[in-house]
Amino acid sequence: MLKEKINNQIRARSVRLISEQGKQVGVISLTEALSVAEKAGLDLVEISPNANPPVCKIMDFGPYHYQKERKLRESRKKQHIVQTKEVKFGPNTEEHDYNFKKNNALRFLKQHNKVKFTVRFRGRQLAHKDIGFKLLDRIKEDLKDLIEIDSPAKSEGRTISMIASPKKDIDNILEKLNSEEE
Repeated sequence: MLKEKINNQIRARSVRLISEQGKQVGVISLTEALSVAEKAGLDLVEISPNANPPVCKIMDFGPYHYQKERKLRESRKKQHIVQTKEVKFGPNTEEHDYNFKKNNALRFLKQHNKVKFTVRFRGRQLAHKDIGFKLLDRIKEDLKDLIEIDSPAKSEGRTISMIASPKKDIDNILEKLNSEEE
């Protein structure tokens, strides 16, 4: 994180000064600005270093820095890192296994993660890739209310894969579906 320069760390010759009340004082030399801040018993903080001349404000740096750190920490808490979870199928996956894996995918979607559906072929199964595409179409149809397809089903060597992400309002959709079932 970029830390503001304060007091003697500022290297500009002249600065645009803002008083502790938030009023513009104007463009003055750095030594004058430092003496004004010292008389007020506060710090001179460089707010906008890229401006010409740099903008400095007279304030108490401790509480200002604390509040800034706190806001940054709060914003990090609210972030969600989206992960891609993978659910693997075989071309002749039985009904129970299909439902089990579909429910796992649903759990990942509820956690707002992307899901990569993969159908893996072994040996002579490779001759029947159409079965894999039908399986992925079935998943797409079963979860059509909850997912948006990021990349459609495509064949890569011995696998066919499709990536889906949850819809933005997946929580509301799931609530509606649960209330309709009851």
